[in-house]
Amino acid sequence: MADAITVERFVEQMEKLHAEMTAGNLKSGEYDQRLSRVIQELRDRGIDADRAKITATLDGLLSKGVITPSVKEHLENRLGLV
Repeated sequence: MADAITVERFVEQMEKLHAEMTAGNLKSGEYDQRLSRVIQELRDRGIDADRAKITATLDGLLSKGVITPSVKEHLENRLGLV
């Protein structure tokens, strides 16, 4: 089994995805596909953090504007945090 993904790597992936979307390099459908890949990788490999740290990380990404409230809710549901 591959090593679990670190919280730092997850944050980097989400910030890169946000930057590409903001720069106009991704269409909405492409963003959704890339987000799905990130989620699948997290589900397959796991994330190297406990529930509280993941939740705090998502809150931080939301407050910085990297993700929207709907993306945060989607991530929480798909990762089993709610």
